[in-house]
Amino acid sequence: MLKIDAAIKTILLIVAHPDDETLWAGGTMLSHPTLKWFVICLCRGQDEDRAPRFYKALKMLNAQGCMGDLDDGPEQKPLDEQHVAETILELLPAMHVDLIISHSPSGEYTRHRRHEEIGQAVIKLWHARKLSTNEYWAFAYEDGDKGYFPRAIKKAPVSHVLPDPIWQKKYELVTNIYGFETGSWEAQTTPRTEAFWCFRNAHDATTWLEQCPTD
Repeated sequence: MLKIDAAIKTILLIVAHPDDETLWAGGTMLSHPTLKWFVICLCRGQDEDRAPRFYKALKMLNAQGCMGDLDDGPEQKPLDEQHVAETILELLPAMHVDLIISHSPSGEYTRHRRHEEIGQAVIKLWHARKLSTNEYWAFAYEDGDKGYFPRAIKKAPVSHVLPDPIWQKKYELVTNIYGFETGSWEAQTTPRTEAFWCFRNAHDATTWLEQCPTD
């Protein structure tokens, strides 16, 4: 099981959609129920189906959270960078944060623009000292340019295989709480291994951002 540093007590996840917290970090959350988890979900806050499911999932994950309502239409038009940043800041909880976890600036698969925009915004806000944290992790997954379902990147500094009982709980969140059919992309994706890129200072994270393939 992944061992999170004992100094880390409060963790903030910043994700694009209801289910992102479960797909990419649900096993880590389930494995550390005594930590204080807070999840900011930036899209679908007014979605009458997915928003209630998000809060049910948080209850199962022993977490708190809130939602925004950034545009998430199927055409995936680029969002204004400042608007994304302001929305994140508006939703920040009034708590000290030891660790922030969010999307990779390149996303987790080919492709979802909202994942990429939010991953980029979080790093830039940290670098600008508008987000405060001792450590930052980014989801580390790839899909071989749509060649297979997203999988953990082996060379990521943090990577752990979920024990079967933890993975089963995570899978049940995806299928029972979020309601995805067993043959859906989400259910078939549900990673058994979770991985993260890790940074202890904003300078290194910003250098990494500049090297990530984005457009």
